[in-house]
Amino acid sequence: MMIRMRASIGVLLLLSITLPASAELTQVLKVEAQPLQSQVQRLADALEFLGEPLTPEEQKQLDDALKLDDAESIAAIQELFDQRTLAGVHINPESRVKVARGPAAAELSEQGWRVFLVKIHNEAGVTSPLRITSPNAAPLYKQSTGSPDPEETVRLDQVPHRWMDASVFTGRPMAKTLSGLELEYQIIQLYSRDQGKREGILAFDIGQGTQDLGFRNELPVLFECQPAVKVRLEVIDDDGTNTTGQFVIRDELGRIYPARSRRLSPDFFFHDQIYRHHGEHVLLPPGTYDVTYTRGPEYRILNRQVTVGNNEEQTESFRLKRWIRLTDHGWYSGDHHIHAAGCSHYEAPTEGVTPEAMMRHILGEDLNVGCVLSWGPCWYYQKQFFDGRVHRLSNDQYLMRYDVEVSGFPSSHAGHLCLLRLTEDDYPNTTKIEEWPSWDLPVLKWGKEQGGVVGFSHSGWGLEVPEEELPSYSMPRFDGIGANEYIVDVVHDVCDFISAVDTPIVWELSIWYHTLNCGYTCRISGETDFPCIYGDRVGLGRGYVKLPPGTDLDYDAWIKGIKEGRSYCGDGLSHLIDFSVNDLEVGETGRDGRPSFLQAKSGDELTIKVRSAALLADVPNEEIRSRPLSAKPYWHVERSRVGDTNRVPVELIVNGESVETIEIVADGSIEDLTFNYKPTQSCWIALRIFPTAHTNPVFVELDGNPIRASKRSAQWCLDAVDVCWEQKSPRIRETERAEAAQAYEEAREAYRRILAESAE
Repeated sequence: MMIRMRASIGVLLLLSITLPASAELTQVLKVEAQPLQSQVQRLADALEFLGEPLTPEEQKQLDDALKLDDAESIAAIQELFDQRTLAGVHINPESRVKVARGPAAAELSEQGWRVFLVKIHNEAGVTSPLRITSPNAAPLYKQSTGSPDPEETVRLDQVPHRWMDASVFTGRPMAKTLSGLELEYQIIQLYSRDQGKREGILAFDIGQGTQDLGFRNELPVLFECQPAVKVRLEVIDDDGTNTTGQFVIRDELGRIYPARSRRLSPDFFFHDQIYRHHGEHVLLPPGTYDVTYTRGPEYRILNRQVTVGNNEEQTESFRLKRWIRLTDHGWYSGDHHIHAAGCSHYEAPTEGVTPEAMMRHILGEDLNVGCVLSWGPCWYYQKQFFDGRVHRLSNDQYLMRYDVEVSGFPSSHAGHLCLLRLTEDDYPNTTKIEEWPSWDLPVLKWGKEQGGVVGFSHSGWGLEVPEEELPSYSMPRFDGIGANEYIVDVVHDVCDFISAVDTPIVWELSIWYHTLNCGYTCRISGETDFPCIYGDRVGLGRGYVKLPPGTDLDYDAWIKGIKEGRSYCGDGLSHLIDFSVNDLEVGETGRDGRPSFLQAKSGDELTIKVRSAALLADVPNEEIRSRPLSAKPYWHVERSRVGDTNRVPVELIVNGESVETIEIVADGSIEDLTFNYKPTQSCWIALRIFPTAHTNPVFVELDGNPIRASKRSAQWCLDAVDVCWEQKSPRIRETERAEAAQAYEEAREAYRRILAESAE
């Protein structure tokens, strides 16, 4: 069957190649320097995001250009960015568009995306989107409208000339439309299906009727499409077994492979890295590549060069190297807060990615337990993967389970919640999110009633304080989505843990320290909130749980360890294992049947033990160390470095105060540490390496007395209930407000009693 076309591809090519193949780009002098300088700085950021950053030499050129006088700066900017420009687009005062070839080399990669610049001389000052189309990309586009014609659309295998794809990059930090400035640069992304020489026609317009006459808005370009080689990866773990690894692959110009601009799941376009199982491959053009490979924070980051020859296929072997293996000591890592959808990282945020993609990332980061939480924006799609049990993709050493974050629900203003180990994910008598409770306490109760382990997400939001020391006695506004209503819910014994590592440490831990000083026993656990707070990787914040000797990894046992505090949390670059007080290990059941409770007598000296390790880079990272604690990364071992040494401090914390410090060498080796402390009152005891790791507490009751460590903390908690109520009550439904008011008042009464019983 013949398929009718307005003009055959052959005729179209014949017409287009009569135009000049190249033309010198116009130097635009009539433009204000400041907005142009601002635009090209965002352009440089976007190029870095897309994996084709400025070279060090180009970055220096840009830095120098921005320091020049206006006219010289404008000229220098164009001299730099014109070299990356594939096409120059001229928009005349009548908004007609014509295009000329730029000096950038027309090189593409088979089965890959490349990034080029378009220089726009905008005499009309239009603010429409710049559009790019091509007859070499399906569907075939009409010259008249720039929109697909059903009669002209043909299958890809029927038109061999349709070998490419093209798009304008309008994601952040770029704008979706032209600015109206006389000169600016935009980014286009080109994909090649094939290898070898291929001619493609690129057509530009800014809306219907803006194309110039005589095909002058079309640009024929002869591309050299470098062939890709199937590079098969052998990924060998430290113990010689086959595994999954993390790889960052850059060519000699610093470009990321596979190209980030159009990655599809399970490769995420907001990552430099990809994850590959043993035996899988990556397509790379011939050349030399810098490959960085690792697998989570317990592994060393290794680097080597790989040369890809003119082969159809080749194999490269990568042997990973650990600096510590916590499972050898009975400790298993987990991240209780990761997402498969819902954030702007995903092109379809209401759907997201599949369990197969999430499991790949869990394996690639050596995360023993990954809790994938469905939440508001993706709720109705992602909840199909919840079944109240460990996912079928799990194995003996790596577990994945779908559960719930109460975020984007009516109660979210009071603080987002992690609900783990649920058997049912729909709140009783509801069919949609909007019907759930408008405050947190009922939701936490419901979670616990079905055997769940529940707590607050990204605890520091809404609890901002100015100090960088713990604990802070400043009163936060309680106006965020972190552990805000925790100040009330902890009194009602419905909160198993608060989350840490993914918000500023002082904001997270101050409220926890104050409630511990009042005798409450909520635990702490590490999370990433991937990819909403941290998109770097899953498990950037993690908790480590110790399982009983001889116990295989089991989700119920692991999550019970979070509830009972048989755990510590951190960035995975420092560790505090086997913490004990008088041989009672953290999370272990004491004589009275309560986990982590030690009975002691006045005058007894306590022996505190821990096995500690950390790993610092050889050279201090001043960029991280110079940042305030309120800036990312919030928890990081580099912030713990003592001066310019390779040592970090392990602190003994009693009732929120640091009472003794021992420094360890952060070379990856495990050191056995012993502290001695004689308490004068009942207390909670923990250890930390600030701000990179923190244990859960051991609670020491002297002569049977409860912990009442500080009147100041009790007063802070009492005052905080009032602040929280003022912030949250207006958003609690009127039908629920009386019940909430009663719960808040019960919290006040509890803190008043504790205040009266507390030490000065």
